[in-house]
Amino acid sequence: MKVHEYQAKDILARYGVAVQPGIVARTVEEAVAAAKQLQAEGGTELFVIKAQIHAGGRGKGGGVKLARGIEEVREKAGAILGMMLKTHQTGPEGQKVRAVLVADAVDIAKEYYLGVTLDRQRSMNVIMASTEGGVEIEKVAEETPEKILKEWVDPAIGLQPFQARRLAFGLGLEGKAFKQAVRFITALYRAYEESDASLAEINPLVLTRAGDVLAVDAKLNLDDNALFRHEDLAALRDIHEEDPLEVEASEHNLNYIKLDGNVGCMVNGAGLAMATMDLIKLAGGEPANFLDVGGTASPDTVEAGFRIILKDPNVKAILVNIFGGIVRCDRVATGIVEAAKKVEIDMPLIVRLQGTNAEEGKRILEESGLKIETAILFHEAAEKVTRALSGVTA
Repeated sequence: MKVHEYQAKDILARYGVAVQPGIVARTVEEAVAAAKQLQAEGGTELFVIKAQIHAGGRGKGGGVKLARGIEEVREKAGAILGMMLKTHQTGPEGQKVRAVLVADAVDIAKEYYLGVTLDRQRSMNVIMASTEGGVEIEKVAEETPEKILKEWVDPAIGLQPFQARRLAFGLGLEGKAFKQAVRFITALYRAYEESDASLAEINPLVLTRAGDVLAVDAKLNLDDNALFRHEDLAALRDIHEEDPLEVEASEHNLNYIKLDGNVGCMVNGAGLAMATMDLIKLAGGEPANFLDVGGTASPDTVEAGFRIILKDPNVKAILVNIFGGIVRCDRVATGIVEAAKKVEIDMPLIVRLQGTNAEEGKRILEESGLKIETAILFHEAAEKVTRALSGVTA
């Protein structure tokens, strides 16, 4: 689960991470009041107004503006609030800005990058740091990988003080800034671990001209599977920032991710879903979604899955690929027939059932009287759905 910048900063601050002071605002008047409050607390006349959406590249899209004085805050906040902000991560349609973060501008001497995530190859968390702050870390990794410092944390012993010091040294920090950076790295790692995050990223981490180290931006992604341990963090979810179909799917406990293709996929199991998408592409088609209905694949979940898939106007055919391990194929077939009768499916529907009672399931589908084409082999199912798209009958 993604959270907004202001939410990430609030979470990190609880763990002692030094962050740029700021106040969230959802109206122009709230933005003005926030600027006045920051002034009263010792701020300057220079503010930064930052759009709050779940996407990077906000500055390039016009979502980050400097404002000198209260009247400019009013003007700049009014320009950002309500805009459809387009960045390389939002897609061409953009994302509506419903809130801004009003913060004191920072006198920056140097920008750095700092991030924590899981290295799956090593089965350890890794802390990455770079002197190339303000630049996308993927670009740094591609063009100048030698500028990325890495420290892997052994889960048995945790982050060691010498590792934080080595990273701070590697960034070229000295004196007060060095000590602050060591504390910053240690606090960030603790926040990452204790909040069950999958990513904690500070870009840029800045050194001010006064010699202080603090985060002027923050990105925190939380592990959905651990949210049951963090009710306060789960409450931060902003469904406006998510695809409406993905939100609807989560309400039915379905794992759904929208893609750009035209073949709707309904599969049980994440691994089988990934393999199904690969087979569709190898057969010449393009998957329109990732949809995992889970191990049970009941009539209710199948019906919900069909309804969600059919709401995507790009879908021109549907492939259902179910392996009957825990669940029997005949029960799945009955569920598909029941769901297909309730949901108007006006496009080719190909169903592959394998596993327990697969033959019985195939019989139920073929005797249902519905326009359902069955398949036995994996590649056969993918080929049938791509042929159906091109108007060629099997």
